[in-house]
Amino acid sequence: MKKGILAIAGLAAIAIIAKKAQKRKAFVRGIFDEYDVKERTPFGFADRIRTMNDEEYNSLKEKVRTQFGRGCCKPGTAE
Repeated sequence: MKKGILAIAGLAAIAIIAKKAQKRKAFVRGIFDEYDVKERTPFGFADRIRTMNDEEYNSLKEKVRTQFGRGCCKPGTAE
């Protein structure tokens, strides 16, 4: 009985992790499309960042920060 409960909990955890990974992948794909990144590699993305003006870069940085930032390490919340 305990093994069955643990197996179900394990499968649920894997499903949650897979769903989160799928959302992040879709977000990154959307960023590539929005900023017209032709080469879908980290190097292509870095090349595109080099050609951005400050406004575009700050917009991208804020989008990535809100998507991937962690809630535990915000400035001004140190305990």
